[in-house]
Amino acid sequence: MSDSSRSTQRPTTTPGSIRLDPWLDHYAERTSGLSASEVRALFAVASRPEVVSLAGGMPYVSALPQEYLQQAANIATSSRRSEALQYGSGQGIPQFREQITEIMSLEGIHAHADDVVVTTGSQQAVDLMCRLFLDPGDVVIAEGPSYVGSIGIFRSYQAETVHVPLDDEGLQPEALRETIARLEAQGRHIKFLYTIPNFHNPAGVTLTMERRREVLDIAHKHNILVLEDNPYGLLWFDRVPPEAIRSLDGDGVVYLGSFSKIFAPGFRIGYALAPHAIREKLVLANESAILSPTTFGQIMISEYLSHNDWRGQIDTFRGVYRDRRDAMLKALDDFLPTLDKTRPNGGFYVWLSLPEGFNSKEMLPLAVRELVAYTPGTAFYADGSGQDKIRLSFCYPTPEEIRTGIERLSRVINRERDLLETFGPGRAHGEDQAHLVTTPPPNTN
Repeated sequence: MSDSSRSTQRPTTTPGSIRLDPWLDHYAERTSGLSASEVRALFAVASRPEVVSLAGGMPYVSALPQEYLQQAANIATSSRRSEALQYGSGQGIPQFREQITEIMSLEGIHAHADDVVVTTGSQQAVDLMCRLFLDPGDVVIAEGPSYVGSIGIFRSYQAETVHVPLDDEGLQPEALRETIARLEAQGRHIKFLYTIPNFHNPAGVTLTMERRREVLDIAHKHNILVLEDNPYGLLWFDRVPPEAIRSLDGDGVVYLGSFSKIFAPGFRIGYALAPHAIREKLVLANESAILSPTTFGQIMISEYLSHNDWRGQIDTFRGVYRDRRDAMLKALDDFLPTLDKTRPNGGFYVWLSLPEGFNSKEMLPLAVRELVAYTPGTAFYADGSGQDKIRLSFCYPTPEEIRTGIERLSRVINRERDLLETFGPGRAHGEDQAHLVTTPPPNTN
């Protein structure tokens, strides 16, 4: 290759300019949709021991007995060692897929193991579905708010997320009808409806059975696929949620589940249950992306399911999270009694509404200075709305830490309320607060 031909392949810069990334002009157009998660961005600060983090949805894995893990690990590294350490099928181990169908049966789903695809967490299943269905400019309909991770995936495939509001009974069917009619009138391509029907992330609400049937009927009439993401469905507290949307329809719904919440997220194992034709393409896409899901992890969880009382362990998790939910609701009633909030019957989250004029994203640095962290509502909307909302996670801190965190948060909110009443909603936060975004809280140990 000549020197001149080599030079044409080098990244170029304008004379006198400074380019931090010399390959900026070489990236695919879709990389413009990649952005840092507001939840992940909090972890560096929120993980400091003096900060009470009500931000990340980290399961309380300490509630999983050590002997369960040790027994499963011993089998995976002894009698099933040659299988566990080897490549596997792009669809997943057959025995494990059979066990997954048993878990799904608890939510009214009657499925065959051949239609199950094991994935690297359920979030990878969302990514695979986007790979199969989304072209640039397509539309995904989702609740408003919706899961921040999935919104980021839709954006990375250059699709537009259009939100439909929800209330205490979940997604609003009439708003869904109106949204679909508007998009169809515009000639937009709606590829699927993405929904988290049980103990919604971030809103904590559950879609009623009446609305499940109505939403499914609307999807049928408009030939829209439903992507049902259900990582929290078995973690109910006071009453069993309605059966899965997938239990009502085997052809128009792709169901996603995960072991992150009922076992441990570190294994990164989820699954998709799909109609036959979609399942075949999911397997091909899975093999293209990762060759095969972790064999070691599948065997570990399979042995856990085979030899331990996993249903009893889910009951244990329910008790842990119920106590923490109760602690959070009690603290909010005590310290912030005038604010509206959801009262979840399961899952990990409470959705808090702030007074008019508040901006939860701008207020976050003040909360971190007060040694409490939360996730701003703006993280859960593709259009950046939700400024007056906060997601509070009760799954990881102890009940005592939760109460301390809510008390600290109340001080921040009450100070902000006083300032708003004095100066109005146009009050600027100023340079000092902007500085606080990147400054860790003081070490009080």
